[in-house]
Amino acid sequence: MMQKKVAVSIGDLNGIGIELALRNHETISQKVSPIYCIDPVMLKQAADKLQIRVPLDFQTVENIAPSFDIQPGIISKHSGAYAYASFIKAVELAKTKSVDAITTLPIHKKAWELAGIKYKGHTDALRDIFGYDAIMMLGCPKMYVALYTEHIPLKEVAGHIKEKELTRFFIDFYRAIKPTAAVAVLGLNPHAGDEGVLGDEESVIAQAIENAHRHIGRQIFTSPLVPDVAFTPRVRKNYTYYIAMYHDQGLAPLKALYFDEGINVSLNLPILRTSVDHGTAFDIAYRNEPLNALSYINAVDYILEH
Repeated sequence: MMQKKVAVSIGDLNGIGIELALRNHETISQKVSPIYCIDPVMLKQAADKLQIRVPLDFQTVENIAPSFDIQPGIISKHSGAYAYASFIKAVELAKTKSVDAITTLPIHKKAWELAGIKYKGHTDALRDIFGYDAIMMLGCPKMYVALYTEHIPLKEVAGHIKEKELTRFFIDFYRAIKPTAAVAVLGLNPHAGDEGVLGDEESVIAQAIENAHRHIGRQIFTSPLVPDVAFTPRVRKNYTYYIAMYHDQGLAPLKALYFDEGINVSLNLPILRTSVDHGTAFDIAYRNEPLNALSYINAVDYILEH
């Protein structure tokens, strides 16, 4: 059977992404046919700094972006611009069906900002590029968490809990995942609002759930769960998929439990995109310290399974 082709956007070259790609090429290439969105000049510079020999079958792409001097651990507009260009090249390869999916290595959001990139991250960009309401889901086969709101200030979360938008989110999530078991939905407030005593957003969430059930023709989402007990072992054993109302509500428990193996998946898009669920690790970049590659490998494995 033919291997799937995967475009790997290389992330911020001042971070650990390129080292992950080089050191794990043999493992990854046994699973898929990777195309690395880095040009030979920048690849040689990174490999020389790392003192790693580039594998002979390490397939690169020409004309990504202007070359620059790699500065390990430094936030740079040049590395930000290159990381974005690498990502866009991977997306182009997916749009033209030249690859079956893309996997993204870690970027630095400030570097993107310094480079004049208007997006906060990959998911924001993918929404704009494809015109779809992409859903950010993170996790591993033991537990996945989808985020209703993502990279917004905490003080703005409650204002985003709106019936129409949340209804659409539930429907889109259902269509993307097609879950066969119940999906746990978290309330927003402590004690899930205590029947309105501590907040009334749960009533909006409950109504959106009812609307979604009516639309899809089955009941799959739970009523809003009390957030501080939703991830306890007694409750967690009942669910694989969770929907959190905001970033840290879902990701703090997820990363406490499964940090090393978690991945990021963009749902509700016409292409399949997975990513590592960690950052650029500037503090250890180019120091040849041991790197945990499990998230990267799991991101590729998800492509194999979907």
